[in-house]
Amino acid sequence: MRSVARFSLVRFVRVPLLLLLAAVLGACSLLPDKADETAGWSASKLYSEARDAQNEGSWDKAAKMLEKLEARYPYGRYAQQAQLELGYVYWKGQENASAISACDRFIKLYPNHPVVDYIYYLKGIINFNEDLGYLGYLSAQDPGERDPQSARDSFDAFKQLVTKFPNSKYTPDATLRLNYLVNALAAQEVNVARYYVKRGAYLAAANRAQTAVKTYPNAPALEEALYVMVVAYDKLGMTDLRDDADRVLRHNFPNSRFYQDGLERKTPWYKLW
Repeated sequence: MRSVARFSLVRFVRVPLLLLLAAVLGACSLLPDKADETAGWSASKLYSEARDAQNEGSWDKAAKMLEKLEARYPYGRYAQQAQLELGYVYWKGQENASAISACDRFIKLYPNHPVVDYIYYLKGIINFNEDLGYLGYLSAQDPGERDPQSARDSFDAFKQLVTKFPNSKYTPDATLRLNYLVNALAAQEVNVARYYVKRGAYLAAANRAQTAVKTYPNAPALEEALYVMVVAYDKLGMTDLRDDADRVLRHNFPNSRFYQDGLERKTPWYKLW
């Protein structure tokens, strides 16, 4: 009986202590964060600090200031300006996913904003640079051999910019980048087709090369795509389709090197520029 009573007493004491501890912790969570020096700052003060941080290249600090500004003052010109600048700040801070999300959010909230064309351009640039990448550049990697998702996303952003804002000051540069991306995406299709040829998957190779021809008819990779079709259809015994592809290849590229070199690539297309 004595041991039972002792256990009950311990449990009786422990429960109130736990409740007291929970209450103290709850009260602490309601207290203002004394470590946050920005508490009580006005919207203009937060924005000014964010601008100073950008000028100093302190992108993490700039992002935090803009985030606080947007959270504390969600309405007004400062909040809108913060949302406008967050995409760029995230990008410079190498937070590409956050940068893209900020761009998408701004486009959704302010589709008719006077400088929304800049946001489309920024979104394209972020994905464009993501596709290139420093490692790819340093290793002289063929852009067509990388994962094309970033290139497609960049293409879509630039295409929307050029289509919706033909007179934008960003459109000429976006157009040049679109041409580059078309070539990269076409090269990606042809690289896959060449891989299928090496593996003996000739039907898949022909279909992939045909996709490149139809989708990117003016890309430099067109020549190689046509030759892949010639090779694949020949291996499949589809002589009519082979002859059609051969006729188109000879008409458009009468001096094609592929008849001499085959599919052995000596100079990547992107080094011809």
